[in-house]
Amino acid sequence: MLFDRSPSRWPLGRLGAALGVPLLLVAALLVGRALTGTPAPAAAPVVTATASPTASPTPEESVPTAAPAPDDLPVVRYEPAPRGFPADPGVGDTRPLTTGLRPTRKVAAYDAPGGRPLAFLAPTIRGVTLTMPIVDRRVGWTAVLLPSANRRIAWLPPGGWSTVALPDQIVVERRTHRLTWHRDGRAIRSWKVSLGMPGQSTPLGRTFILGRTPPPESVYGGVDVFALGAIPDDPGAVPTGLRGAHIGLHSWYTDDPLGKNVTNGCIRLTRSGQRQLLAEVPPGTSVVVVDQLPTPPASASA
Repeated sequence: MLFDRSPSRWPLGRLGAALGVPLLLVAALLVGRALTGTPAPAAAPVVTATASPTASPTPEESVPTAAPAPDDLPVVRYEPAPRGFPADPGVGDTRPLTTGLRPTRKVAAYDAPGGRPLAFLAPTIRGVTLTMPIVDRRVGWTAVLLPSANRRIAWLPPGGWSTVALPDQIVVERRTHRLTWHRDGRAIRSWKVSLGMPGQSTPLGRTFILGRTPPPESVYGGVDVFALGAIPDDPGAVPTGLRGAHIGLHSWYTDDPLGKNVTNGCIRLTRSGQRQLLAEVPPGTSVVVVDQLPTPPASASA
């Protein structure tokens, strides 16, 4: 879903009748409203990556050399990321991603170990510390989920970043309209959610919490919104005034539409559920959207 540019164009009655939700964080809205990080309940240990994240190579293994990155490469920002990055090979993988990577300076992102540099990743996006889940490791290289893109990864050589523990995970099932919050591999809580309407379905695959922003309108129930790293699969299907935004995780002024496909792609849950996630779950936490899990999670009731 996206935040509308102009609240006056969407009176509360029309929004309730249409059951549609604007997508998240349009550029105009964010003028004077920066994304903010979510304070974690306890500081996670941070380890500076001064060497390869994997074991030292054996004599038979060689570390692919990182080609120099041209200074004029684009920087990954809130707008859609540059093309050319490889597809996430674990798009439907629900195994927890337990380590996040944080750039400590501008670092080059490659399409493969020893491949082409395609863009830079900066320490922040819209003033929020960038934390990306690590999805793979090769000798001398580390792969992360790419922000501002769907189902794409980027490869980074060592140096210029640190790591942080990510104990949480959020799994969303489209068919059953269920969101489950996991911590340390254990299901903590599940909620019924509303998801994207036909033509604007909530994107499948792995993404992560990018940051949070205050609610732009009263229809969001007065609760902050999580911006995810994902963007609409079909930007052209989004209303013109709402384009250029990310998929969001947020609440709504009423719980009546929960369990239905009524949003512009966002994930909508109860206000109490959103408050709990805001209090407990930090940026960088992975979010995976699947059609349905083979076995329902054993978790506390909503």
